[in-house]
Amino acid sequence: MSDENHPVILVVEDDPAIHKFLRVSLEVHGYRLVESISAKDGLLQAATRQPEVIILDLGLPDMDGVEFTRQVRQWSSVPIIVVSARHGEQDKVGALDAGADDYLTKPFSVSELQARLRAVLRRKSQAGEKESAVLQVRELCVDVPRHLVKLGEREIHLTPNEYRLLVYLMKNAGRVITHQQLLKEIWGPDSTQEMHYLRVYVNQLRQKIEPVPAQPQYLLTEPGIGYRMLEA
Repeated sequence: MSDENHPVILVVEDDPAIHKFLRVSLEVHGYRLVESISAKDGLLQAATRQPEVIILDLGLPDMDGVEFTRQVRQWSSVPIIVVSARHGEQDKVGALDAGADDYLTKPFSVSELQARLRAVLRRKSQAGEKESAVLQVRELCVDVPRHLVKLGEREIHLTPNEYRLLVYLMKNAGRVITHQQLLKEIWGPDSTQEMHYLRVYVNQLRQKIEPVPAQPQYLLTEPGIGYRMLEA
Protein backbone atom coordinates (compact mmCIF):
# COMPACT_ATOMS: atom_id res chain seq x y z
CA MET A 1 0.00 0.00 0.00
CA SER A 2 1.40 3.39 -0.93
CA ASP A 3 1.81 6.17 1.63
CA GLU A 4 -1.07 8.03 0.00
CA ASN A 5 -3.45 5.20 0.87
CA HIS A 6 -2.64 5.25 4.59
CA PRO A 7 -5.30 7.00 6.73
CA VAL A 8 -4.35 10.52 7.84
CA ILE A 9 -4.92 11.16 11.54
CA LEU A 10 -4.89 14.74 12.86
CA VAL A 11 -3.69 14.91 16.48
CA VAL A 12 -4.66 18.15 18.26
CA GLU A 13 -2.81 17.97 21.58
CA ASP A 14 -0.43 20.29 23.43
CA ASP A 15 1.40 17.64 25.48
CA PRO A 16 4.70 16.61 23.74
CA ALA A 17 4.74 13.26 25.58
CA ILE A 18 1.28 12.35 24.24
CA HIS A 19 2.33 13.42 20.74
CA LYS A 20 5.34 11.10 20.93
CA PHE A 21 3.25 8.23 22.31
CA LEU A 22 0.65 8.59 19.54
CA ARG A 23 3.28 8.99 16.82
CA VAL A 24 5.09 5.81 17.84
CA SER A 25 1.85 3.88 18.41
CA LEU A 26 0.05 4.86 15.20
CA GLU A 27 2.75 5.20 12.56
CA VAL A 28 3.87 1.61 13.16
CA HIS A 29 0.30 0.53 12.25
CA GLY A 30 0.31 2.44 8.97
CA TYR A 31 -1.36 5.70 9.95
CA ARG A 32 0.02 9.06 8.81
CA LEU A 33 -0.01 11.76 11.48
CA VAL A 34 -0.56 15.50 11.19
CA GLU A 35 0.18 17.19 14.51
CA SER A 36 -1.11 20.45 16.02
CA ILE A 37 -0.48 21.92 19.46
CA SER A 38 -3.28 24.51 19.38
CA ALA A 39 -6.92 24.67 18.40
CA LYS A 40 -6.30 27.45 15.89
CA ASP A 41 -3.74 25.41 13.98
CA GLY A 42 -5.85 22.27 14.42
CA LEU A 43 -8.82 23.91 12.72
CA LEU A 44 -6.56 25.01 9.87
CA GLN A 45 -5.10 21.51 9.47
CA ALA A 46 -8.57 19.93 9.64
CA ALA A 47 -9.73 22.14 6.77
CA THR A 48 -6.64 21.84 4.58
CA ARG A 49 -5.43 18.27 5.20
CA GLN A 50 -8.92 16.68 5.42
CA PRO A 51 -7.93 13.91 7.85
CA GLU A 52 -9.83 10.64 8.15
CA VAL A 53 -9.99 11.01 11.96
CA ILE A 54 -9.20 13.75 14.50
CA ILE A 55 -7.75 12.78 17.89
CA LEU A 56 -8.50 15.72 20.18
CA ASP A 57 -7.45 16.78 23.68
CA LEU A 58 -10.03 18.88 25.54
CA GLY A 59 -7.55 21.04 27.46
CA LEU A 60 -5.99 23.06 24.64
CA PRO A 61 -4.20 26.34 25.45
CA ASP A 62 -6.27 28.60 23.19
CA MET A 63 -9.71 26.95 23.07
CA ASP A 64 -11.64 24.26 24.90
CA GLY A 65 -11.89 21.03 22.92
CA VAL A 66 -15.69 21.07 23.11
CA GLU A 67 -15.76 24.42 21.31
CA PHE A 68 -13.23 23.06 18.78
CA THR A 69 -15.62 20.15 18.13
CA ARG A 70 -18.60 22.48 17.66
CA GLN A 71 -16.66 24.56 15.14
CA VAL A 72 -15.55 21.52 13.15
CA ARG A 73 -19.12 20.19 13.12
CA GLN A 74 -20.31 23.36 11.38
CA TRP A 75 -18.65 22.15 8.18
CA SER A 76 -17.37 18.59 8.58
CA SER A 77 -18.52 15.15 9.75
CA VAL A 78 -14.95 13.85 10.20
CA PRO A 79 -14.87 11.38 13.13
CA ILE A 80 -13.50 12.95 16.32
CA ILE A 81 -12.07 10.85 19.16
CA VAL A 82 -11.57 12.87 22.33
CA VAL A 83 -8.65 11.88 24.58
CA SER A 84 -8.64 13.68 27.90
CA ALA A 85 -7.51 13.50 31.50
CA ARG A 86 -10.97 14.76 32.53
CA HIS A 87 -12.88 11.86 34.09
CA GLY A 88 -16.20 13.57 34.83
CA GLU A 89 -19.37 12.34 33.17
CA GLN A 90 -20.35 15.89 32.25
CA ASP A 91 -17.08 16.33 30.34
CA LYS A 92 -17.85 13.21 28.32
CA VAL A 93 -21.47 14.23 27.75
CA GLY A 94 -20.42 17.73 26.70
CA ALA A 95 -17.92 16.44 24.16
CA LEU A 96 -20.31 13.84 22.74
CA ASP A 97 -23.21 16.29 22.58
CA ALA A 98 -20.96 18.75 20.72
CA GLY A 99 -20.41 16.09 18.05
CA ALA A 100 -17.48 13.91 19.15
CA ASP A 101 -17.75 10.27 18.11
CA ASP A 102 -15.93 8.69 21.03
CA TYR A 103 -14.12 9.50 24.28
CA LEU A 104 -11.00 7.94 25.79
CA THR A 105 -9.82 8.83 29.29
CA LYS A 106 -6.08 9.17 29.84
CA PRO A 107 -4.13 7.01 30.41
CA PHE A 108 -5.29 4.57 27.72
CA SER A 109 -3.68 1.59 26.03
CA VAL A 110 -2.50 1.36 22.43
CA SER A 111 -4.85 -1.56 21.81
CA GLU A 112 -7.86 0.41 23.07
CA LEU A 113 -7.00 3.38 20.86
CA GLN A 114 -6.49 1.09 17.86
CA ALA A 115 -9.90 -0.50 18.44
CA ARG A 116 -11.63 2.91 18.62
CA LEU A 117 -9.86 4.06 15.45
CA ARG A 118 -10.87 0.93 13.55
CA ALA A 119 -14.47 1.37 14.70
CA VAL A 120 -14.82 5.01 13.61
CA LEU A 121 -13.07 4.33 10.29
CA ARG A 122 -15.39 1.39 9.66
CA ARG A 123 -18.47 3.50 10.42
CA LYS A 124 -17.16 6.29 8.19
CA SER A 125 -16.66 3.82 5.34
CA GLN A 126 -20.16 2.39 5.79
CA ALA A 127 -21.71 5.87 5.92
CA GLY A 128 -20.12 6.66 2.57
CA GLU A 129 -21.92 3.74 0.97
CA LYS A 130 -25.56 3.75 -0.07
CA GLU A 131 -27.73 3.43 3.01
CA SER A 132 -28.90 -0.12 3.46
CA ALA A 133 -32.59 -0.89 3.59
CA VAL A 134 -31.82 -3.65 6.12
CA LEU A 135 -30.07 -2.99 9.42
CA GLN A 136 -28.57 -5.97 11.21
CA VAL A 137 -26.65 -6.53 14.42
CA ARG A 138 -26.02 -10.23 15.01
CA GLU A 139 -29.46 -11.87 15.23
CA LEU A 140 -31.34 -8.56 15.42
CA CYS A 141 -32.60 -7.38 12.03
CA VAL A 142 -34.69 -4.39 10.93
CA ASP A 143 -36.16 -4.28 7.42
CA VAL A 144 -36.67 -0.51 7.19
CA PRO A 145 -39.00 -0.31 4.14
CA ARG A 146 -41.27 -2.98 5.60
CA HIS A 147 -41.00 -1.75 9.22
CA LEU A 148 -40.26 -5.36 10.14
CA VAL A 149 -38.14 -6.26 13.18
CA LYS A 150 -36.91 -9.80 13.77
CA LEU A 151 -34.74 -11.48 16.37
CA GLY A 152 -33.55 -14.60 14.62
CA GLU A 153 -36.70 -16.06 13.11
CA ARG A 154 -39.03 -14.41 15.61
CA GLU A 155 -40.89 -11.25 14.60
CA ILE A 156 -40.81 -8.45 17.18
CA HIS A 157 -43.74 -6.03 17.46
CA LEU A 158 -42.75 -2.50 18.51
CA THR A 159 -44.64 0.71 19.18
CA PRO A 160 -43.78 3.65 16.85
CA ASN A 161 -41.46 5.27 19.40
CA GLU A 162 -39.76 1.97 20.24
CA TYR A 163 -39.21 1.41 16.53
CA ARG A 164 -37.77 4.91 15.95
CA LEU A 165 -35.46 4.49 18.95
CA LEU A 166 -34.24 1.11 17.73
CA VAL A 167 -33.64 2.29 14.15
CA TYR A 168 -31.71 5.36 15.30
CA LEU A 169 -29.50 3.29 17.59
CA MET A 170 -28.88 0.65 14.92
CA LYS A 171 -27.99 3.27 12.32
CA ASN A 172 -25.40 4.50 14.83
CA ALA A 173 -24.31 1.06 16.04
CA GLY A 174 -21.06 1.17 17.98
CA ARG A 175 -21.34 4.88 18.75
CA VAL A 176 -22.17 6.32 22.17
CA ILE A 177 -25.39 8.35 21.90
CA THR A 178 -26.07 10.65 24.85
CA HIS A 179 -29.39 10.84 26.66
CA GLN A 180 -29.97 14.34 25.29
CA GLN A 181 -29.23 13.28 21.70
CA LEU A 182 -31.72 10.42 21.90
CA LEU A 183 -34.44 12.53 23.52
CA LYS A 184 -34.03 15.26 20.91
CA GLU A 185 -34.06 12.76 18.02
CA ILE A 186 -37.07 10.73 19.17
CA TRP A 187 -39.22 13.20 21.12
CA GLY A 188 -38.04 16.58 19.81
CA PRO A 189 -35.90 19.49 21.06
CA ASP A 190 -38.32 20.39 23.88
CA SER A 191 -37.90 16.97 25.53
CA THR A 192 -34.17 16.85 26.24
CA GLN A 193 -34.70 16.87 30.03
CA GLU A 194 -37.40 14.19 30.07
CA MET A 195 -35.12 11.36 31.18
CA HIS A 196 -38.01 9.19 32.36
CA TYR A 197 -39.24 8.89 28.75
CA LEU A 198 -35.96 7.37 27.74
CA ARG A 199 -35.63 5.00 30.68
CA VAL A 200 -39.15 3.67 30.13
CA TYR A 201 -38.68 3.10 26.40
CA VAL A 202 -35.22 1.58 26.73
CA ASN A 203 -36.59 -0.83 29.32
CA GLN A 204 -39.57 -1.71 27.08
CA LEU A 205 -37.28 -2.19 24.10
CA ARG A 206 -34.95 -4.45 26.05
CA GLN A 207 -37.90 -6.58 27.15
CA LYS A 208 -38.62 -7.24 23.49
CA ILE A 209 -35.19 -7.52 21.81
CA GLU A 210 -32.90 -8.89 24.51
CA PRO A 211 -32.72 -12.66 25.15
CA VAL A 212 -32.16 -11.77 28.84
CA PRO A 213 -33.39 -8.20 29.44
CA ALA A 214 -31.54 -7.87 32.76
CA GLN A 215 -28.28 -8.74 30.98
CA PRO A 216 -28.48 -6.76 27.72
CA GLN A 217 -26.37 -7.92 24.80
CA TYR A 218 -27.55 -5.44 22.16
CA LEU A 219 -28.61 -2.17 23.82
CA LEU A 220 -25.76 -1.32 26.19
CA THR A 221 -25.72 1.36 28.89
CA GLU A 222 -22.93 3.93 29.11
CA PRO A 223 -23.42 4.93 32.79
CA GLY A 224 -24.26 8.59 33.26
CA ILE A 225 -23.84 9.31 29.55
CA GLY A 226 -26.27 7.42 27.31
CA TYR A 227 -26.51 4.21 25.31
CA ARG A 228 -24.56 2.31 22.68
CA MET A 229 -25.99 -0.29 20.29
CA LEU A 230 -23.67 -3.25 19.88
CA GLU A 231 -21.70 -2.91 16.65
CA ALA A 232 -22.43 -5.44 13.90
